Amino acid sequence: MKKIIRTEKVNTDENVLYIIGWILLLFLLVLGTAYGLWPELFRHLPPCLLHKLTGFYCPGCGGTRAVLALLRGKPVVSLVYHPFVLYTVCIGGWFMISQTVERLSKGRFAIGMKYRDWYLWAALVLVCVNFLVKNILLLWGMDVLKMLESL
Repeated sequence: MKKIIRTEKVNTDENVLYIIGWILLLFLLVLGTAYGLWPELFRHLPPCLLHKLTGFYCPGCGGTRAVLALLRGKPVVSLVYHPFVLYTVCIGGWFMISQTVERLSKGRFAIGMKYRDWYLWAALVLVCVNFLVKNILLLWGMDVLKMLESL
């Protein structure tokens, strides 16, 4: 008689993303601690090369300022600097919380967020729209990032 062995389906996408999430959280904790202890290290970041050469913003311009605004507790300012940062915090935060709850409960609370390609497509759309809007406004004489700095 054959013995049937049941194996639990393990979704490697979620496992890998979960491990990467903990590594990123640890890195952000170290970065946030460094920012709190030595804020002068973050005042002299190099300028964006594309912006310096062309005068236009690159798709990532505003990202660092968005992270710093979020660390200061200003989510709306962070959203205007670069919406990708707040999107990543929300999607990534819920992924980590839901996966942790599901794993700690050993599946009794099956609320773990699953990886879907459309999360990446949404992020790409956010980055592209942000890039286009900021540069179109710049052509019309409205420098959004400079306006935010003056607030």
